Amino acid sequence: MNDIVKIRGLKTGLQLLFDRNVAFDEIKTAIEEKLVTGNKFFIRGTTVFVEQNSFSEEQVEQLRRLFHRHGMLFSLNLPKVPKINQPPKIETPPSEVQQVEPQKTTVVVNKTLRGGQEVRTESSVLVLGNVNPGAQIIAGGSIDVRGVCRGTVHAGAFGDQSACIVADKLRPIQIRIADLIARPPDNMKRAVQAERASIKNGYIVFEPILR
Repeated sequence: MNDIVKIRGLKTGLQLLFDRNVAFDEIKTAIEEKLVTGNKFFIRGTTVFVEQNSFSEEQVEQLRRLFHRHGMLFSLNLPKVPKINQPPKIETPPSEVQQVEPQKTTVVVNKTLRGGQEVRTESSVLVLGNVNPGAQIIAGGSIDVRGVCRGTVHAGAFGDQSACIVADKLRPIQIRIADLIARPPDNMKRAVQAERASIKNGYIVFEPILR
């Protein structure tokens, strides 16, 4: 069972390698066993990457929900090396900006971000609270808000189009992924637990998901 799933460490998270001759149910069971036994690699807030086209859309969604239940982010594509020689500059008073060291895999914010507060990082961000109007997150990776997101959020800020934005309630005035800008449609169904925004076929697409 231990050979079915192998873990490879990346600067921005973990890559899961699978035995392609093994059925999906066995692979999922192997992952669940590692998560339940508290494998030291699976730290809350870590981004887990799976190579694109390894699984069907339904199987990918099952894995996404599995990792989200354990407090981890999930990305379908392996990260590209970001060009960070000239990161975006935003004039904000130093006292209102939470500076983050780029070496961190995922930034975990254990509070609600109020208006005027900002998080900037080359990594992914997990917010255990709300993102209020006037708050801003700029992340090189994905963004996961365990609450209501009404602030401005920019995932894949350095060009990573595989990044996504997930929130229990996704209500920002504007979101960005890589170099694309959009806002949630007014007629989006709101009866589900969580929502995700990601890039598909060159557009930002909003869709309901289950954690």
